[in-house]
Amino acid sequence: MILVFGKTGQVATELQRLGDVVALGRDQADLSNPAACADAIREYAPRAVINAAAYTAVDRVEKEEALATIINGDAPTAMAQACAELDIPLIHISTDYVFGGTGDAPWQPDDPTAPQNAYGRSKLAGEIGIRNSGAVHAILRTSWVVSAHGANFVKTMLRLSDTRDALNIVADQIGGPTPARDIAAACLQMAEQLIADLSKSGTYHYSGGPDVSWADFARAIFEQAGKAVAVTPIPTTDYPTPAKRPLNSRMDCGATQQAFGIPRPDWRDELNTILQDLEVLS
Repeated sequence: MILVFGKTGQVATELQRLGDVVALGRDQADLSNPAACADAIREYAPRAVINAAAYTAVDRVEKEEALATIINGDAPTAMAQACAELDIPLIHISTDYVFGGTGDAPWQPDDPTAPQNAYGRSKLAGEIGIRNSGAVHAILRTSWVVSAHGANFVKTMLRLSDTRDALNIVADQIGGPTPARDIAAACLQMAEQLIADLSKSGTYHYSGGPDVSWADFARAIFEQAGKAVAVTPIPTTDYPTPAKRPLNSRMDCGATQQAFGIPRPDWRDELNTILQDLEVLS
């Protein structure tokens, strides 16, 4: 059995669909109480742990960084320490926000980190704690998560298309939309492989391809969904948010394929499935 932290989030939902897992919601394991998370691992004594829970409201984190650091930093650290005690691997989902977000080269797993907002800092704290714990782990950084559930860009665009025939969308942020179903499948594969081969422990990247801007991604959504919505590209400066967003979210996923045999997913294929799940396509 694999123990999953998170129950209703995008990746946690897909993990429950795909694997033999026990998923713990906030009522069973509140990440604002790191010790309780560690105790849950000791109680269940699973074959592996996947942490698919986090404080992901990026803009709100700017005002609640202390709480986010407990949830995104201290809790994963406590999980990792418990996993080290039990000699079981931890798969932890992280983010490209730990980087500076500049340039146009895909981020490598060993590139220097320099988070530009509170969310990125809180997630980096979790990464550091996991590495220092001594646990066998795979820190899996991803980006632009989408699915048929939860709050995400695909669902937002479809909702807006119900009442709008033209939208201004940011075009200078570039990254890889990543289907939650593919992330879940990757996490399960990595967990099984880490159980068999501890030497694969480390930090990895996993994002969908090809890299696109938010504006181009929106165009693809509307085209596949058959929505007649005109997209006007705008710069990030025309759409200010409390948390600074990275302009460069590109990630090099080569190490993930080399170590685990998991190729970078094509988000265009899964987008069609997401739209079918949402009954946008007939």
